Amino acid sequence: MMLIIERAQAKGESAAKVHYARMFWLALFGLAHYFFLWFGDILFLYASVGCIAFLFRNWEPARLIKWALILFGLGILFWGLQLGGLQVLQYFATQPDADPDMLKQYNEILRSNDFDLNVEDEIALHRGAYWPIVTEKLSEWYTPLAAVLQSIAETLPLMMIGMAMKKNGFITGEWDAAAYTQWAKRLVPAGLTASAALAAYLVFVDYDLISSLAVFLAWSAIPRLMLTVGYAALLILFITRTAHGKFIARVAATGQAAFTNYLGTSILMTTLFYGYGFGLFGSVSRVGLWPIVFAVWVLMLLWSQPWLAQYRYGPLEWLWRSLARGQVQAMAR
Repeated sequence: MMLIIERAQAKGESAAKVHYARMFWLALFGLAHYFFLWFGDILFLYASVGCIAFLFRNWEPARLIKWALILFGLGILFWGLQLGGLQVLQYFATQPDADPDMLKQYNEILRSNDFDLNVEDEIALHRGAYWPIVTEKLSEWYTPLAAVLQSIAETLPLMMIGMAMKKNGFITGEWDAAAYTQWAKRLVPAGLTASAALAAYLVFVDYDLISSLAVFLAWSAIPRLMLTVGYAALLILFITRTAHGKFIARVAATGQAAFTNYLGTSILMTTLFYGYGFGLFGSVSRVGLWPIVFAVWVLMLLWSQPWLAQYRYGPLEWLWRSLARGQVQAMAR
């Protein structure tokens, strides 16, 4: 976002006009992606939160980080009180001498729409035809909006931290290697240790739904933030040391075509897993998914660089830019 704003200002354009036009079309792409391709869309979330993050574009790095951590902490508190409370209720309601009223309350929660998940129905739906899947999502049209409310307390702080890192030179590789190494040492081991402990806990409770939601939405937030920054430091160290390598050039091209790669992956994977394609939904083990993941990574690395050697943008990047600018953009180099 900061790079787009800087480019717009350098050209004498209205940064607000350019940014909000991009976010408007990104939101429409996200809604189309959600309703007609895959339920796991993040584009609508990014567009919605990106509109808010723009308001803080002139803040200094220290102020951005300060308020990002405050908002992040409030999000953990919000989810922690709700889901932590449910975990406490679950513990006492499942004891042999549980209070009948408490047990009744617990069972009512489990039967609510938020927790009453029928895995067999989900598998049958996604192994079926295309339109029933779309109709199911259209019947719950509010889901993308709910996802924004659910995730804003993490997504907005992360955007603010990213803006601060752009301003202070962290994300652009302007710090010295010792500083990146120091941050990686501080954050990665601790983040991995905490994440491993939470993973072990979920195995211990057999991936209980309430516990899994609590870990995902609340308890893993801090180690997730630590690893996000720590991994960024490690990646920057790696990139600066191999800046002219062929592999890094392919990774960079893949990032330049990230929008096309993201939506293209949804098209490819839904065709592979949904019933209107090869119907593998719910039939591939976690271990069996890894070869598919690596194959898609290789595919993205293979096509992106040759394409961008000939064209300025990826196909969907070109479409997004043309729509946001209101005119067809030059494609060929």
